[in-house]
Amino acid sequence: MPIYEYTAADGTRLELIRSMADADKPVTDPESKGRHFKRIASTFAAGGTAAGSTPSASTAGGHVHSGMCGCGKARGSCGGLKN
Repeated sequence: MPIYEYTAADGTRLELIRSMADADKPVTDPESKGRHFKRIASTFAAGGTAAGSTPSASTAGGHVHSGMCGCGKARGSCGGLKN
């Protein structure tokens, strides 16, 4: 199930694991202070690159030129791309 973020007017934020069908249903204030929470767009960052991609590497003649093989290991250590 996805994780959704919610915020109240006082800046309190919550993360809840809910089904997509329940994403916009009212959230009960966990501290019983009567606050109303509104779902907000979640932002996150993930490290790494997609398999086989090297965003900072240059290409020439169909070969990737960087210190790393497409598998993420040092060039030549896996038997992959070699220059």
